[in-house]
Amino acid sequence: MKRERLSWLAGLVVAALVTACSSTNAGLTSKIKTKLAADPVVKAHQIDVDTNNGVVTLTGNIDSQDAKDRALQIAKETKGVVEVRDMIEVRTAAAEGKAPDTDRTVGQTIDDASITMKVKAKLLDDPAVKGLKIDVDTREGVVYLTGSVATSQVRDQAIKLARETEGVKDVQANLDVSAG
Repeated sequence: MKRERLSWLAGLVVAALVTACSSTNAGLTSKIKTKLAADPVVKAHQIDVDTNNGVVTLTGNIDSQDAKDRALQIAKETKGVVEVRDMIEVRTAAAEGKAPDTDRTVGQTIDDASITMKVKAKLLDDPAVKGLKIDVDTREGVVYLTGSVATSQVRDQAIKLARETEGVKDVQANLDVSAG
């Protein structure tokens, strides 16, 4: 009898933990990534998922509009998602059957990666920003900042640091201000 009660209680604890975890930022992110990975249209490795208080931001470069639409639909239909922010870029060259970024040299691609690393390093080094919750992506010299920060001052500082980085042409910030 005692064993049955313990098994029953253990089942309740597991169910409660699964429910609690699925409503957290990490739980929602994990749920969406799993659904994207299982979908035959979406290439999940091309999409970054970031969640903050139920607001999901999808970022990445993907091969088709169908894949983008499907990824957005999957995120929107996931229980616990309050809003979906679309920062997905469709590679037009891939849609035409050509290699992506055919007009870009290897040097330009390396420059973007270098800019990303420099900006991320500045964000991590700054004592106010700390940069751990900010994703940095660079395309053709345009830096995309996605994530969450504690205050609007920290948001402004992150944007300023990115703008001051050598090689940056513009900064697009999608930074949520949240105390958590």
